[in-house]
Amino acid sequence: MFDEKGEKYLDCINNVAHVGHSHPYVIKAATKQMELLNTNSRFLHDNLVQYAQRLTATLPEKLSVCYFVNSGSEANDLALRLARWYHGHQDVITLENAYHGHVTSVIDISPYKFNELGKDSKKEFVHVAPSPDIYRGKYREDHPDPASAYAEEVKKIIEETEKSGRKIAAFIAESMQSCGGQIIPPVGYFQKVAEYVRAAGGVFIADEVQVGFGRVGKHFWAFQLQGEDFVPDIVTMGKPIGNGHPMSCVVTTREIAESFGASGLEYFNTFGGNPVSCAIGLAVLEVIEKEDLQGNATRVGSYLLELLAEQKEKHPLVGDIRGVGLFVGVDLVRDRQMRTPATAEALHLIYKLKEHQILLSADGPHRNVLKFKPPMCFSMEDAKHVVETIDVLLTEMEEANGMKTENDASTNAQCKRKMTEGSSQPEGAIESITHMNGTACRQENGLFSKKCTVPSERIRT
Repeated sequence: MFDEKGEKYLDCINNVAHVGHSHPYVIKAATKQMELLNTNSRFLHDNLVQYAQRLTATLPEKLSVCYFVNSGSEANDLALRLARWYHGHQDVITLENAYHGHVTSVIDISPYKFNELGKDSKKEFVHVAPSPDIYRGKYREDHPDPASAYAEEVKKIIEETEKSGRKIAAFIAESMQSCGGQIIPPVGYFQKVAEYVRAAGGVFIADEVQVGFGRVGKHFWAFQLQGEDFVPDIVTMGKPIGNGHPMSCVVTTREIAESFGASGLEYFNTFGGNPVSCAIGLAVLEVIEKEDLQGNATRVGSYLLELLAEQKEKHPLVGDIRGVGLFVGVDLVRDRQMRTPATAEALHLIYKLKEHQILLSADGPHRNVLKFKPPMCFSMEDAKHVVETIDVLLTEMEEANGMKTENDASTNAQCKRKMTEGSSQPEGAIESITHMNGTACRQENGLFSKKCTVPSERIRT
């Protein structure tokens, strides 16, 4: 990315510019269609049919009906409508720290958001299951079967809900939780949850808004990490679908779609599926295939994980490395045994990376997880550069805090030389903050005893 002064930044977080910022092929497709025709979706256009066919070809066969909308929030809102109409049930099970969008209906099922309003903010029809987090969650990596244990928690919620006379319409989950801290559910969890939810008359909604379209590398959709025997009833998508163009989609089964259609409440979306959006969507799919971006995600993601694993061996601040493809999380801790979240340290590291013109962010319930979700053209050189910079900055932070590090002095000196020789980054760049306020930066914790200056301009991601 480049700022208004022409300064270059390495973008490690922008999962919206999926195939790269301002990709010329996508821009050309958009411009060409815009010059020819754009209209609302009451008028059938070949692009809509072609895109629907191309998109559903990436999904399991039973997921065959597309509803085109304009944002991930709108997609999840429609998914709830489909689920609730299907059997007439109303209640929804969601996960701790889940985020599904900004409109009222999906704020209601997003603990990541509604918990900010206080303990009484959860609606009666919403039920929150434990996040399937095997590092910080209720059942951890030493549990013999965390997938079954977490699924049993959902089963208990269903049973308790039915005892109170309510019925489950849907279970919704991000296929991998991003805002929740880069959480990858244990294999088998979704299958067991789907079994319990369907037996109760509900449907399984997989939210792929942040993690779909080949980000995990070996699979096109993140829910496929669970195995070929798992197929959701509804899949929602957004963000990367248009490489920054506002479009999204809900894909479901013919049975659910026909039930919704029989309601008599006709569904219409003015802009969803318009010719320009579909032309852009087709271009994005073509770039993913032609440039082998899934393969790149696999290769570069594996390399990034290897580099980060080396940092875990060196730095006591690094508690856990987790990820798949170009979806990676680094859980920073003050104490590895206690797994104490290093919140202020994570924020400080993000600030310092920005000074070195590297864009990264932190999230999770404690805002201590560094999250990598870069454009899919991210290279091995990019991965090496960001990790070398993190290495130097972590060393400085640990030395300032008196933490014992396994770093070799010569290695650090070499990394510092590389940064000095290979970059001309100015300090004082615009701050990048993800769902954080400046107060964390002013925390006294041994790392920084005086207030650090937060520039007035901020970018939220």
